[in-house]
Amino acid sequence: MSVALPEYYFRIRENGAFVFRVDTENRQRRIEMDHIAAVNIKNGEIKPQGGRELSPEDKRIIEDWMAERVALLAKRDIDDIHRAIDYLNLTAHWAQTRATDDQLENVTDALLLAMHDLRTVLVRKKADRLLQDRGEG
Repeated sequence: MSVALPEYYFRIRENGAFVFRVDTENRQRRIEMDHIAAVNIKNGEIKPQGGRELSPEDKRIIEDWMAERVALLAKRDIDDIHRAIDYLNLTAHWAQTRATDDQLENVTDALLLAMHDLRTVLVRKKADRLLQDRGEG
């Protein structure tokens, strides 16, 4: 473990994180983590914990972490979509070259419905953007 630990630790949870202040300046030289806040990324809420008041520095560091986390999650979302495109291409190749009749029977309806749904959403969103670009939306 490195000698210099960060001053704050963010325990990731589904909609944000629990924020801890890291303390190693104690008699036993143990790492102590003081739970100072709960953060909700979806609504931007920062809730102090344990009846404490957050310092301006605490708030700044938490807000910086929130901005970085939102950017990371957005980057991951688009990366997941690019992977989905790859999977669609691999699925098409599999269906054409290796799939058995039984395997195709097992997945065809579900794939067709999912692709139809996706196509419907994409076409509608594309039309909305085109109308908006023309100033008609």
